[in-house]
Amino acid sequence: MSELSLHDIHLAHQRIQGLVRRTPLEHSPSLSRLVGVPVYLKLESQQLTGSFKLRGASNAVACLDDQQRARGVVTASTGNHGRALAFAASQLGVQATVYLSQLVPANKVQAIRDLGAEVCIAGLSQDDAQHAAQRHAEEQGAMLVPPFDHPAVIAGQGTLGLEIIEQLPDVSQVLVPLSGGGLFAGVALALKSLNPAITTHGISMRRGAAMHASLQAGHPVEVQELPTLADSLGGGIGLDNRHTFTLTQRLLDQLHLLEEASIAAGLRHAYHQERQVLEGAGAVGIAALLDGLVPARGPIVVVVSGRNVDTAQHLRVMNGDHA
Repeated sequence: MSELSLHDIHLAHQRIQGLVRRTPLEHSPSLSRLVGVPVYLKLESQQLTGSFKLRGASNAVACLDDQQRARGVVTASTGNHGRALAFAASQLGVQATVYLSQLVPANKVQAIRDLGAEVCIAGLSQDDAQHAAQRHAEEQGAMLVPPFDHPAVIAGQGTLGLEIIEQLPDVSQVLVPLSGGGLFAGVALALKSLNPAITTHGISMRRGAAMHASLQAGHPVEVQELPTLADSLGGGIGLDNRHTFTLTQRLLDQLHLLEEASIAAGLRHAYHQERQVLEGAGAVGIAALLDGLVPARGPIVVVVSGRNVDTAQHLRVMNGDHA
């Protein structure tokens, strides 16, 4: 079991002050009416790089000593984590190298490059990019900062949980997007450490949910990655997962899997009712409420994790062309 504790999250909170935004917690009249209890949206989509990933990346870079900072940081990414690490490194004067596969869209590649990171295109898959990043770390001595299964990254994401408790001390249930588990593990550890009575809900898509399959098997397993509106929740948890699997196993109360049509409905609700342009992964908590999957016990907080959506895809969903 991981030794990560609430103390680590408090330390992360101190480290990243001034590097990340304290994001708003906004009451949702429409969702509150629907569920029958107060519902609030934790708008991490308003973070500086458009997603929660900046918290973990900032803490990981801030933890480095002078020698490690001089050698730089390296990661592999499909988008949000690479962008967050590039931004965090630039804020702290550290050189970042981000490995991306040839599948990553050109606009995401350019966005990371614009933040001052060195971008390396390696192979045709996320696995290829990951292997290249690991080789770079071994050969250059750079610090490898993985997207979720890393104590400093988990502790950084956990600062979001601290903010929820500060902003709404009597919160009863929290809905968190669940993929590799960095966000869920950090937030749930913060919440449960401060109030074990809080119910934690992990929300994922039905198509290729690696953490769900791993929890069912009792150990990390590989799943086929499938196209989904919640593309940020795709990918595996790593067969050698050391932290997020056991934390999720211990701290998860309920797990909900969503159909693509439900995620599309969540995106449309976010836009039309909440005036929020979100990526699919950022709307899964809203979708779970629309589907009636969460009992009416409030207050409820929905973690809205990100807004970095492809605009053409978002337009298709708004027009009802997808799902």
